[in-house]
Amino acid sequence: MKKNMGTIDRVVRVVLALVVGVLYLTGQITGVLAIVLGVLAVVFLVTSAIGFCPLYLPFRLSTRKEP
Repeated sequence: MKKNMGTIDRVVRVVLALVVGVLYLTGQITGVLAIVLGVLAVVFLVTSAIGFCPLYLPFRLSTRKEP
């Protein structure tokens, strides 16, 4: 599994996941929307932590700068 996410991409995903968490904890989102966004937030956190996004593979995308 070759890393394909750059720093900015990872930071944006973490920020979006935190926004979803805050919206959920403040009661701004509920029900099915909260579940869907919660799952998406968890996926964002996991992919940010490992630096790999499987959805980038079919499109041969990479936001990572190669050394």
